[in-house]
Amino acid sequence: MKRELNFEGSSPLLYLIATPIGNLKEVSPRAIEVISEMDFVAAEDTRNSGKLLSLLGIKKPFISCHEHNEEEASEKIVKLLLEGKKVCYMSDAGYPTVSDPGVRLVRKCLENDIKISVVSGPSAAINALACSGLDSTHFYFQGFLPPKEQERNRVLNDLAKREETLIFYESPHRIALTLIAMAATLGNRKAVLARELTKTHEEFVRGTLPELAALDPASLLGEMVIVVEGKTNSPTEITDDQIALALRDELEWGRTSKEAIASVAKNSGVPKNRVYAIYLSNFKE
Repeated sequence: MKRELNFEGSSPLLYLIATPIGNLKEVSPRAIEVISEMDFVAAEDTRNSGKLLSLLGIKKPFISCHEHNEEEASEKIVKLLLEGKKVCYMSDAGYPTVSDPGVRLVRKCLENDIKISVVSGPSAAINALACSGLDSTHFYFQGFLPPKEQERNRVLNDLAKREETLIFYESPHRIALTLIAMAATLGNRKAVLARELTKTHEEFVRGTLPELAALDPASLLGEMVIVVEGKTNSPTEITDDQIALALRDELEWGRTSKEAIASVAKNSGVPKNRVYAIYLSNFKE
């Protein structure tokens, strides 16, 4: 065991900088002070971070450290820190390591007795939760769901059992399928979709998951956070609307009607003849 105060002692230290999620005025005076003191700024995207530093009037040499080169970049950053250089790391928006690169860098630093400190800032997940009106006593942060249908549905089925409020991230090109899958798996729960947080067009859409699933995807621009009510103790029954949404999800993934009906019946435990009847009333011309 090693114990050493972060801002005392001889061990080098890596700063993680939480950056604005939309409104650049949310960059903190401390973040500006710390960045100004650095010898190098490591960044997920040097172009985006370059724009931020330019607005702050700060010029620093950059080190690119993103999802695809994090192992290699981490070695370089650790070497600089061990040589006595001052380095910070920032992702495009929000906190590094939270649904963003940085975890491998932090682990590599810790393996080399390099301390870690965070310069606090905005978090899309916390902003959305605070404004959702849903229970914030306990919450579970999922972030992005897996992109593959089978893995995504497995995760949603596991999350359906949790009583905490659920928090997800999603992008515009996947939001429609994600909302359909959530409504089909999690049911008629209260939910809030938050988009463009802290920006001019910030919006909170409040309703139930089936209502959110019916939104026009063309109206859902920007990065989004979905906050969903946790499981309640009241008994739940799979509704016809849930089955219809599950069928729609299967069909969106390119399944034939026969394949979709069989899959929904198997995954939901609902008799196949009921699923078929719902298919006929909702999708058969």
